[in-house]
Amino acid sequence: MKKKLLFIGPPGAGKGTQAKLFCTKYGLEHLSTGDLLRDEVSSGSVLGRKASEVMNKGELVSDELVLSIVESRLVNIKQGWLLDGFPRNVNQANSLQNLLKKIDQPLEAVISIQISDNYLIKRLLARGREDDNEEVIANRLQIYRDKTSPLVDLYRKQGILVGIDGNADIDVVFSCIEKALG
Repeated sequence: MKKKLLFIGPPGAGKGTQAKLFCTKYGLEHLSTGDLLRDEVSSGSVLGRKASEVMNKGELVSDELVLSIVESRLVNIKQGWLLDGFPRNVNQANSLQNLLKKIDQPLEAVISIQISDNYLIKRLLARGREDDNEEVIANRLQIYRDKTSPLVDLYRKQGILVGIDGNADIDVVFSCIEKALG
């Protein structure tokens, strides 16, 4: 079973849900960048204080700072890990690749959860979140296509990309991921 993983896909595709299920079953560390940032800030570490300063201004945390936080976690993990939410663009992917090479933990597989726009929009609207309306969802999908979807080509060229149909039930998608990584 591959144990150094990245899950990518559009917002609402089920990456977080599948990552939690997979990590629980296989004992991997789930590294969600949002959670990592919040944990680092609450720990009061040097990196956390830097992140807090930026976040309190309403700005995005720099790639370098996110990468430093990811590195601080990865170097202590022996049983395997799953990244969710980072990288979000090709520059971040290249930086991550350099980091993983430096710490001798190469990425073994990238799961791309693919889902139709219609199904995705219905799913996101059903969540009932205040910020989930059709206009916001359409904008987030466009940002994903512009910034993150080029990662699909990058990882396909590296031979580590596995496409998974995310239009099915949670259990079916999970089973497909298990088979792909087995």
